[in-house]
Amino acid sequence: MSLLTNVMDHSLDDGYAEAAARKKAAGDGGLPKTLRAKLGLAAGLVLAALVVTVGAAQARVAAPVMAKEREELIDRIDRETGAADKLEESVDKLRDDVSARQREALKTTGDSDQAELVGILAGAVEVHGPGVKLVVNDAKEAAAGGDGDPRGTSGFSDTGRVRDRDMQRVVNGLWESGAEAISINGQRLTALSAIRAAGDAILVDNKPLVPPYTVLAVGDGERLSTRFQDSADGLYLHALQENFGIRTSISAQDDLRLPAAPSVTVRTAQPNTEKSEKGTS
Repeated sequence: MSLLTNVMDHSLDDGYAEAAARKKAAGDGGLPKTLRAKLGLAAGLVLAALVVTVGAAQARVAAPVMAKEREELIDRIDRETGAADKLEESVDKLRDDVSARQREALKTTGDSDQAELVGILAGAVEVHGPGVKLVVNDAKEAAAGGDGDPRGTSGFSDTGRVRDRDMQRVVNGLWESGAEAISINGQRLTALSAIRAAGDAILVDNKPLVPPYTVLAVGDGERLSTRFQDSADGLYLHALQENFGIRTSISAQDDLRLPAAPSVTVRTAQPNTEKSEKGTS
């Protein structure tokens, strides 16, 4: 208790106390004594106040300019978004017009049913019908691999992410099981579609998708579901679920609606009219 009492009564070290007493006796209060020193201190204070004042004034002047630039940027984004929406509407109208002209051209030859079939198989028209809904999602504890790339070769078991080649197998398995039309997250697949990876994203026709991946396949619902789950690709998906925690669910649907593909452009292939020409000669 004596030590505690001594600390409370003498909180300042004796040496510091003696130095403070000597300084006080000498009349040194810490402030400059000479006129030159006082003028230097005053000039420093005035300079500091001037810097603070100028900075505040500049910030006040720049604030309206920054607000104006922000408003201009927002307006530009709104204009560009509106222009993109109008272009998308124009594309949809032109696609509908092309489809109508194709059907009309084939009607003149008595092949309207063939035109509809070609449009469905090519993904150029919207379709609906029974089928299956397959949802594939990353594992709950999915994390990036050791190199930061969840689709790298550092070990799939360390990531729990769905990869592009997993979705490729799913789609190929559905085609093989009898699917007549397929879409992933609203993106219709065609004979020209490609499923790739870019960083963390899976791309379908160069458009990034985010999990969960909802795959809609039009076909004979119950039969399509059974055949897919019994196929090699269905068993592969089941193995991903069992071993790596990939979450999947599949169900038969009475009526699915799939959109048309955004664009179906063929630049090289040409129809073979040799047979028809021989038939008319």
